[in-house]
Amino acid sequence: MLTRKQHELLTFIQTRLEDSGISPSFEEMKEALDLKSKSGVHRLISALEERGFIRRLPNRARALEVIRESDAGGAKPASRAAASAPSALAPLRNPAPAREPANDVIEIPLHGRIAAGVPIEALEGTAMLPVPAALLGSGEHYALEVSGDSMVEAGILDGDYALVRRTETARDGEIVVALVRGEEATLKYLRREKGMVRLDPANAAYDPQYYQPHEVQVQGKLAGLLRRYH
Repeated sequence: MLTRKQHELLTFIQTRLEDSGISPSFEEMKEALDLKSKSGVHRLISALEERGFIRRLPNRARALEVIRESDAGGAKPASRAAASAPSALAPLRNPAPAREPANDVIEIPLHGRIAAGVPIEALEGTAMLPVPAALLGSGEHYALEVSGDSMVEAGILDGDYALVRRTETARDGEIVVALVRGEEATLKYLRREKGMVRLDPANAAYDPQYYQPHEVQVQGKLAGLLRRYH
């Protein structure tokens, strides 16, 4: 069962695709659903994508394809063929062709500088960072301003904005935001070794850090970077 806003967005996208063959922009979706920010649109799209109703076309910032629709929860069927389907979830037979889109920008929470002694929760605030949608995949994201040079050999520099996908799990070798002992937030490579958790810097001047598994909490995985040039 979709939420009311998810139904509204799914219907709006399908209607726009039928009318013009082009998926609506994040700004148009925000206005159509009377949302306060584009981050709300991003969350709705991510939810629809994860549940198999829409998909993002690769290498395009503003190209959505509706692949399933719900007529049980109140969404208006997008086509007669779909409306006559016997199940509540009906695959679309003839999705409208997507045209080359324009770039979209969405806003994600900016939680401040990632620094020793400061848990991520303490950085939560109301600041937002505009980010090209093409840099983000599905899921919920936030941004952190990088402090220090411990990851320079991975191309992550002081003052960069780390775009982080919120998650509590990660595979070995992935760059994560880790909360250590509930106090120190750090951006490092995550590895597991002999029952320990190893946090590796990307700078030969720094040594790896070893912790008991219960001392490290993954709070997100690096999804991208933004850099300002002065």
